[in-house]
Amino acid sequence: MPTPESKAFLAKKPTVPPTFDGVDYNDTTRLKAAQDAILRDQWVKCMKNRLIRQELQKCYFREGVNHLEKCGRLRELYFETLKDAKIKGYLFEQRNYIPGRDDPSGQDQVSQGLSRRSDGIMATVPEKVAKEKGDDRL
Repeated sequence: MPTPESKAFLAKKPTVPPTFDGVDYNDTTRLKAAQDAILRDQWVKCMKNRLIRQELQKCYFREGVNHLEKCGRLRELYFETLKDAKIKGYLFEQRNYIPGRDDPSGQDQVSQGLSRRSDGIMATVPEKVAKEKGDDRL
């Protein structure tokens, strides 16, 4: 396994953040890089949780009946990391990208050309303008 300072390690390290923000879906190299970064991030969280669990097991064995007092910090850390330790993949995030919620820039759906209709379904701005003008063709 290469050391963190080696050129082999730096060549395999992802250069994109683990998100689909700003990724052109027609550019397959950037799309695959984003997918790879998301999977790597999920694996890192999973392995971190595994290491914490192994340390917690050692603490339980070492402390015996006093494990409730001595291993509390590790137990709390384990339960905190357990939420994110699941490997979910990238397909859900890729297919269900919502610009207002998932976009770190904080733009809402109205600025993206969407507005909410009275029945709760998202409508485009031309439909809203046509409704205001009384045009019922849409």
